[in-house]
Amino acid sequence: LLVLDATTGQNAIIQAKMFSETVQVSGIFLAKLDGTARGGIVIAIKDMLDIPVKFVGLGEKPEDIAEFDPDEFVEALFA
Repeated sequence: LLVLDATTGQNAIIQAKMFSETVQVSGIFLAKLDGTARGGIVIAIKDMLDIPVKFVGLGEKPEDIAEFDPDEFVEALFA
């Protein structure tokens, strides 16, 4: 599971590519999605590397971890 910071932007593609060349990546945990970042970079990562998003971090506490819901994510991108 690869943890990416939602505020990283385009650098997340490079991080995901390099990480997946070294170890098998089963999915992405997108952290800091509760901030100003929208995390749209995960769409590019999914397209380029076929790595699915499994979880998102919506705060600082363990209970702020949620399973990724693609419909909610797309809705939030355009909200």
